[in-house]
Amino acid sequence: MDDGRVAVLALEDGTIFRGRSFGARLDASGEVVFNTSMIGYPELLTDPSYHEQIVVMTYPILGSYGVPPYSLCDEHGLPLHYESDSIKVRGYAIHSLSRPSHWSSDRTLEDWMDQEKVPGIQGIDTRAVTRKIRTNGTMLGLLKTSDNEIGQEQVKEELSRLTDPNNKDLVRDVTPSEPIHYVNNSDATVVVLDCGIKYGIVRSLLASGASVVRVPYDYSVNEILEFEPRRIVISNGPGDPKKCTQTIDTVRELLETDIPILGICLGMQILALAAGADTYKLKFGHRAVNHPCLDVQTGRCYITTQNHGYSVSSESLAETKFSARFVNINDKTIEGISHVEKAITGVQWHPESSPGPYDTRFLFDQFMEGAPAF
Repeated sequence: MDDGRVAVLALEDGTIFRGRSFGARLDASGEVVFNTSMIGYPELLTDPSYHEQIVVMTYPILGSYGVPPYSLCDEHGLPLHYESDSIKVRGYAIHSLSRPSHWSSDRTLEDWMDQEKVPGIQGIDTRAVTRKIRTNGTMLGLLKTSDNEIGQEQVKEELSRLTDPNNKDLVRDVTPSEPIHYVNNSDATVVVLDCGIKYGIVRSLLASGASVVRVPYDYSVNEILEFEPRRIVISNGPGDPKKCTQTIDTVRELLETDIPILGICLGMQILALAAGADTYKLKFGHRAVNHPCLDVQTGRCYITTQNHGYSVSSESLAETKFSARFVNINDKTIEGISHVEKAITGVQWHPESSPGPYDTRFLFDQFMEGAPAF
């Protein structure tokens, strides 16, 4: 790597962090968020929920086990170490880039990002960035790379032109254009309203023995019911759930059926909105593999993988047929909801982990058995 390549990460409040670039020699802008995970950067970088975001890692050393090949797949053709078919983040900010030493490494993190045209910055105090975001809230930012010094006035001028990606319907960019089928020699079919699903969710559903169909997020109720689904999943995805207006309308109709439904992450927020509840933007979001969630009925705590910037308002649930079942121990936000009459549930975390703890994978088993997931 050429240490002469310079880079800056600039936040919308004018704060500038200077370092060295790696990956693609490009500029990128987006919402700057942080993740405290120590492992799982191939999964993280390919998670569609990070679409239009610049991700800052608090763990200081990244790239040490390289990048495994996409050709390592399961029996359904899904890559084992990725959550989609390409990098979804806009930019990547780390403290130290390590050369890989691992049997499965096919290429370096830097080479992978260069090939997929994603810029990165290394050599900055990522924990200082994180402290600033935790104090002031999530901010828009700019990641610039250059072979020459990057002037402060140039950065300031470009910061003034930033626009918030959350004002757009980001799910439209990551949903499939047509249904995707995974045949599992089963009469039971799970239809997934794909708002930017992670492959880990698909793997978990297929492991139950059912066949899976991923459909575009704007599919109508009639189009969904043509597949005669035994279960319906509303997936994770990027951005503000309130922008998914057609999905919310569709789910509102699905709530009138007797089909068991599971909402995951963004899917839980859409489920709540369809039921008449409200959502709001968190100050800095939840992005890590170590968030503790408390089951308010049993008192049991689960360690979970999370990646979201919005949450369901607890007060707004009072006017719906849903009740809160899980809360985040750190900030008391709602992490799980369940319908008081039907087998319809939602969780704010990722029970498939990918990466992360396996504490709550049993939720898929309970869901596939037709019982409420709690």
